[in-house]
Amino acid sequence: MSDDPFAPRFEDLAEIIPIFPLAGVLLLPGGMLPLNIFEPRYLAMTRDAIRTQTRLIGMIQPIGGPDIRNPLTPGQENGRVGPEIYPTGCAGRITNFAETDDGCYQITLSGIARFHIADELALENGYRRVRPDFGPFRADMETPTSGGAASTRLLGALEHYFTLQGIQPDWATLRKMETTELVTFLSMACPFDASEKQALLEAQDTEARMHVLLSVLEMSGVLDDGGAGTRH
Repeated sequence: MSDDPFAPRFEDLAEIIPIFPLAGVLLLPGGMLPLNIFEPRYLAMTRDAIRTQTRLIGMIQPIGGPDIRNPLTPGQENGRVGPEIYPTGCAGRITNFAETDDGCYQITLSGIARFHIADELALENGYRRVRPDFGPFRADMETPTSGGAASTRLLGALEHYFTLQGIQPDWATLRKMETTELVTFLSMACPFDASEKQALLEAQDTEARMHVLLSVLEMSGVLDDGGAGTRH
């Protein structure tokens, strides 16, 4: 998924990775996610990840509930520490790193491959770790096809959605993007619900993800125009 000559091969992906639960934050293979790291446990996570060969961090969403913003609240099952999380996330490689004057880190994760959680391990330095199962998502690391120019339907749904949201995008840039790049960017950048973000993450490929994206954009337009129904 990347032109980075230092990106790991599928066979070299780590058997244990740290996870960073963040509600409403999505990383997809081929996407770029900037993060500002300031909490002590995640500063430790970042330092530890940088020392590894692959420099991977797993981005994953909490499912929700009252403890969603407190990752040290005991979970409900198996003595887990932290909120309940979705079983599927995406591993990103630290490809940019800077330390600020106040001791925080600014990093960029480049999406490598999705994973299912095979097992969650004990905390290390305050952050959560899992054994990832990358097997079902080997294709994430293959060079994607461009998909050609974005469809008229996608751009039309996007224009309506942005109008309703009061967003003024750079249309010249968006229209130059090929379908795969545009779908990845929109899935990550648009302020969708956590469940909608998760549906986009779990879509099989770009074509399936585009259909999910269209559904979310068009449903948002229907509801914001006063239509009945519930987003899910």
